[in-house]
Amino acid sequence: MTESSTSAEYSGDHTHRDVTGGWLRPAVFGAMDGLVSNFALIAGMDGGTDSGSNFIVLAGLAGLAAGAFSMAAGEYTSVASQRELARAEIEVERRAIQRHPTDEERELSETYQQKGLDPELADKVAQQFHADPEQALEEHVREELGIDPNDLPSPVVAAGSSFVCFAVGALIPLLPYLLGASSVLPSLIMSLTALFICGAVVSRVTSRSWWYSGLRQLILGGTAAALTYFVGTLVGPGIG
Repeated sequence: MTESSTSAEYSGDHTHRDVTGGWLRPAVFGAMDGLVSNFALIAGMDGGTDSGSNFIVLAGLAGLAAGAFSMAAGEYTSVASQRELARAEIEVERRAIQRHPTDEERELSETYQQKGLDPELADKVAQQFHADPEQALEEHVREELGIDPNDLPSPVVAAGSSFVCFAVGALIPLLPYLLGASSVLPSLIMSLTALFICGAVVSRVTSRSWWYSGLRQLILGGTAAALTYFVGTLVGPGIG
C-alpha cells in the first residue's frame, strides 16, 4: 500500500474518552470502596459473632448507608473546593489581562515559542487570541492552569456518582445475607467474583490488561477482608 493511498483512506475522524469529567473517578472509587469496605466489615463481623447473626446484616446495612453518604459528602466538598479554586484563579487571570493586556499577550507568545512556534507566528497567534478578551482568557487558563474554564467538574455529578456506586458495591457482599444465607461463604464468593469483575472493567479505561487489573483488585480486597476477619476473631469473643 502506497503512502498516498494510506493518506486517502484516513478520514481524520477519531474520538477520545472523557478524562477530565467529574464522574469517572468518584464512580470507580465509590464502587471499589463500597465493595471492599463492606466486604471487610461483614467478614470482620462474621469472625467476631455467630455466623448468620442478625448483627452482620445490621452492620452491613449501616456500613452501606454511612459509607454512601460519607463518600457523597466528601466528593461534593472536594470537587466543589477544587471548582471554587479554579474559578478564583480564572478571575486572577481575567484581571491580569484587563490591567496588563500587552504583557499578557507577550507572555502568551512566549508560551507558544517555548512549544516550538517561530517568534513571528507566535506573536500573530497571541495577537489573534487577544483580539477577543474572552478567547484570550480561555487560552491563558488552558496554557497556565491546564484546565478548560468551560468544562469544570461538577460537585453534584461527583457526589451522585460516588453515592450510587458505593451503595451498589456495598450491597454485593450483603445481598446473600438479605436472601437468607447463614454463612459467610456465599458473600465471600460473590464479593471475590465482583472484585475481579470490577477490576477487569476498570481496565477498559486504563492501559492495564483485564486479567492484571482484575487480579490486583481481587488480591487487595481479599486481603483487606481476611485481615478484618482475623481482627474480628481476636476481638469478638472478648466483647461478646
